Amino acid sequence: MIVIIQARSSSRRLKNKVMIQINNIPIIKYVYDKINRSKKINKIIIATSTHKSDFKLVNYLKRNNILFFKGNLNNVAKRLLDCANKHNSKFFIRISGDSPFIDYKLINKAINIFNKNKSFDIITNVFPRTFPKGMSIELIRTSILKNNLKLMTSLEKEHVTKYFYDNVRKFKIYNFRTRKKISEHFAIDTPNDLKRLRKRFVL
Repeated sequence: MIVIIQARSSSRRLKNKVMIQINNIPIIKYVYDKINRSKKINKIIIATSTHKSDFKLVNYLKRNNILFFKGNLNNVAKRLLDCANKHNSKFFIRISGDSPFIDYKLINKAINIFNKNKSFDIITNVFPRTFPKGMSIELIRTSILKNNLKLMTSLEKEHVTKYFYDNVRKFKIYNFRTRKKISEHFAIDTPNDLKRLRKRFVL
C-alpha cells in the first residue's frame, strides 16, 4: 500500500504552512515521519504542484531523498490520480500535508479493513467524522478517480473525495469511528492552529 501526502505551499489561510519550521524541522517532515512509523506502508510520496510556489518544498524533498510527484495545482484529484498511476497503485491512502500529528495506527486500521474486504471504493474515518481534524484517513480505489474525474466540479476536484461522499449511493464506502469525544483538532490550517499546537511538538 502506498501513501500519498497532498501538499502545496499556496494555502490561503496559512501561506507555505508545510514548510514552517518547528524545532528546525518543517511540518511536512513531521507528517512524513509519523506515517513512516507504519510497517504496512510500502511507499510514501508527497504529491505537490508544478507551480513556482512549491519550488522550495520540492527542493527540500530532493535534498532529503523523499519521493515526490508534481502535478496540477488546483485539480488535486487529477494530481493524486496521476501520482497513483505513475506508481502503478490500484489503491492508495490519502493524507493531508497539514497533519503533523497523524496517528499511524489509524493508517494500519484502514489497511487491516482493506485486507479483509477489498471491494470497498473508499475506507475512511471522516464520513461521518468522529475523529478530530488532522487525524483523517482515506484509502481510495484509484479507478474511481479515473472514472469520475470528468463529472466533478472544480470544488470537488480540489477536495478530491467530496464528490463521492455527495453521491454516496453510487459507491461502496466504509467508515470507521471512535467513541472518544475529542473537541480539539490537530490540523494546522491557520495561524491560530499553529500557535495553539506548537507546544505539542517534540523532538
